[in-house]
Amino acid sequence: MATPNLPFRWDLVGRDQLGNLLEGRPEPALPYLDALIECGARVLARSGDGDVHFVGRSADSVFDLLSGALSATSRPDRVRLLPFSYRLERPLLAHEVRQMRANLDAMGLSPQRLARRRRPFVLADLVYAGYTFTHLYGFLRDWVDEERESWDVIRLKLRFLGITARGKTSPKTWRWWQDAEWTTDLPRRNVINVSIHPYAWSYLGNHQHKLTLSFRRIRWADETVTAPRHDDKTLDALAEAVALVERGRTSAVRTRIARQLAEEPSFAQPWLRSLALELRRGRS
Repeated sequence: MATPNLPFRWDLVGRDQLGNLLEGRPEPALPYLDALIECGARVLARSGDGDVHFVGRSADSVFDLLSGALSATSRPDRVRLLPFSYRLERPLLAHEVRQMRANLDAMGLSPQRLARRRRPFVLADLVYAGYTFTHLYGFLRDWVDEERESWDVIRLKLRFLGITARGKTSPKTWRWWQDAEWTTDLPRRNVINVSIHPYAWSYLGNHQHKLTLSFRRIRWADETVTAPRHDDKTLDALAEAVALVERGRTSAVRTRIARQLAEEPSFAQPWLRSLALELRRGRS
């Protein structure tokens, strides 16, 4: 088995690693904060009380905001990052498959771990056509068969949550999961959407400078990704991420998330009502 190799990212909740890295940098603007609050709340509400793993880098800002908000609750580890990028590329080589599996296993995403976990494992990402989800699903499905774990058990634990650009709703509206045949292998409730304003989606998916490099196959085994970067653009991204965590910690934002949770159909479930109450009160 290959040794896991995961990208470095500062702990922005603990903040112990930052030192004076951001000293003298201006306060970031935090564009689309309202959209991030709404999106984050809906992601939580539609997670089925699962552990949400944001795939790749696109939704990092949603993760950072929720990390701050949940740090005031008994569920601080319910949102995590899952570095992974793979879209329209040639099939993987054997050594790449081994490295990818080692990396995913280190993040809790392996057939054995999935089969034995209690809560859903939720994969969340900005979605246009669903290529990343399609490839990740295919990798997992092959791995499950090779390990001879029970797919009938695992299919109930996996959830795919697509963050999409909001558009007009009608019976003829195209939805990414309708063209992804693999989604029929999962219970319908395990393929979920959360829509956000298209400008916010475009900013997160196309324009925002990210804190880490895209974790493509050429970097899966590259040890240089385990070291922090200190160039100006990375530090600008770091300042924005830290500001989002701090904004998420505030009572005002936690209350707004709780109010949004209360508007979701799943609010009838005890776990979500309990989470909303914790967000309003904060952890003493």
